[in-house]
Amino acid sequence: MFIVQLKFSDNKDQANQFMDGHNAWIKRGFDDGIFLMVGGLQPKLGGAVFAHDTSREDLEIRVSEDPFVIENVVSPEILEITPAKTDERLKFLLG
Repeated sequence: MFIVQLKFSDNKDQANQFMDGHNAWIKRGFDDGIFLMVGGLQPKLGGAVFAHDTSREDLEIRVSEDPFVIENVVSPEILEITPAKTDERLKFLLG
């Protein structure tokens, strides 16, 4: 499982210009069954993605294809988590 932090960079003012492409990138992640959740980092620091069922290498490639990353609107950081125990609702994450 992974948490991807997409923290705003110096070009965050350009976010609106690339929002359609970013939203299409998010949709692909859900359509491919990789993204579990996306949301904003508060207070307005950027965004975060919960991802699973992928390798780190494949996720790094996917993240590099986000228009926000390409255009330096955000700076990505990928945190890898090996789940050891979950609530029943998240048992699928244990692999």
